[in-house]
Amino acid sequence: MRKKLLVDVDCGVDDAQAIMLALAAPSVELVGITCVHGNTTVDNVCKNTLRVLQACNKLEIPVFKGAAKPILGNPIDSGHFHGLDGLGDAPDPNAPGLDLMQKEGAVSAMIRIVNENPGEISLVATAPLTNLALAVKMDPSLPSKLRGLFIMGGNTESRGNTTVCGEFNFAADPEAAYIVLNEYQCPIYLSCWEFTCKSKLSWEFCDAWLAQDTDKARFMARIFRHSIEVSQSERFQKELVAGTGFVSCDSYAMAAAIDDSFIKESDQYPVSVELSGTHTRGMMIVDTVDFLKKSTKAVIIREVDLEKFKEMMMAALR
Repeated sequence: MRKKLLVDVDCGVDDAQAIMLALAAPSVELVGITCVHGNTTVDNVCKNTLRVLQACNKLEIPVFKGAAKPILGNPIDSGHFHGLDGLGDAPDPNAPGLDLMQKEGAVSAMIRIVNENPGEISLVATAPLTNLALAVKMDPSLPSKLRGLFIMGGNTESRGNTTVCGEFNFAADPEAAYIVLNEYQCPIYLSCWEFTCKSKLSWEFCDAWLAQDTDKARFMARIFRHSIEVSQSERFQKELVAGTGFVSCDSYAMAAAIDDSFIKESDQYPVSVELSGTHTRGMMIVDTVDFLKKSTKAVIIREVDLEKFKEMMMAALR
């Protein structure tokens, strides 16, 4: 039995890397991809997801369009890092058209797919959590039917990369993050900002990874060029925790969903999200003392098998 994954993305460069990781894993069946605002507009996210699937010859995987903005307030983006189009502003004259998108909306697709496969779907969320929050409001039984929820988002040391104390995916829709962390009563695995930074790979590995003689590697090298330049800038170095290197944030959550033996060390604590505060809105709260009196604890990933991760990353572009 292959593991069934449903993936919710705001397809920037690291989402692309995570999708390619899943497509290369023989133990995984990717049952669908839902798109949401985040790194770029939701229309760009849809186009980018189709481009990634085309690069992997997997356009048969259904792609669904979801929320265009957060539950409250205005959308933010991270075009400075991913490029304005989300994939490094690298032109693609052969990009597939949006006519390949499914007619069904992302939220109803998410509910339908999970209900059709109770106990079998692992949901991997590498984006602002708007679609997931809307889904649980429409079907409160949804989380109980998930095998697990793997999130790239949040922070454990109040280190912000978008606001002073906020990580991008949570800061882009704090209400959604709050709803998901408080209403999804299923196993939740969190791949948080500081952890991804501390688990970064070397630029030498990145060079070897992109140097593989395949169409996938050439595609990744094109879309990743802009982000590599930004990553090595002085401004971005201030955001990073624990020195310089190659951080494929979303790929850590995906790797954990593909093979949970990838996780070597973790903590289990109740978590929530701060919704007010001048500098702390969108910050993840880790309740180490049990002040919140919550029954559900999240698995906060602390350390992973980086050799296994490198093998998975290499296979993604092979």
